[in-house]
Amino acid sequence: MPTFDVVCKPNQVELKNAVDQSMKEIGTRFDFKGSAAKVEHADKEVTLTADSDFQLGQVLDVLLGKMTKRNVDVRFLDHGKVEKIGGDKVKQVLTIRDGVPQDAAKKIVAQIKASKIKVQASIQGDTVRIQGAKRDDLQTAIALLKKEVTDLPLGYENFRD
Repeated sequence: MPTFDVVCKPNQVELKNAVDQSMKEIGTRFDFKGSAAKVEHADKEVTLTADSDFQLGQVLDVLLGKMTKRNVDVRFLDHGKVEKIGGDKVKQVLTIRDGVPQDAAKKIVAQIKASKIKVQASIQGDTVRIQGAKRDDLQTAIALLKKEVTDLPLGYENFRD
């Protein structure tokens, strides 16, 4: 029985490259000379640091531009609130989405069932497995999810016949 998994995983290598390119651009731009502006990539988050709210917005624009150029979907980032740290500096933590959230997985399963396509959807941890009798039904389900789910950057993998 053909199956595939619906996942929400960023390309970590491209994301790290986008962060590195952002740091390189911030280091060479004239408006960031002598400032504490930086972008740091940790395991599941990206931390932006700057001297002011305006400069933090510019650092975020640089990062989002580099992510777009490297084909990393910007919807993988959950923007945290801007926090004041020592002195006049501010920071913002962007959490990287990894895995389909439980409430979104339930919505995906409900959309598949409501569509009357002859496939079954089940939640498998942080992925949604869809299985059906025919490959065409699975492709129809992928097309439906691409059209209906726009708030999450979904990926489709482990397609098996």
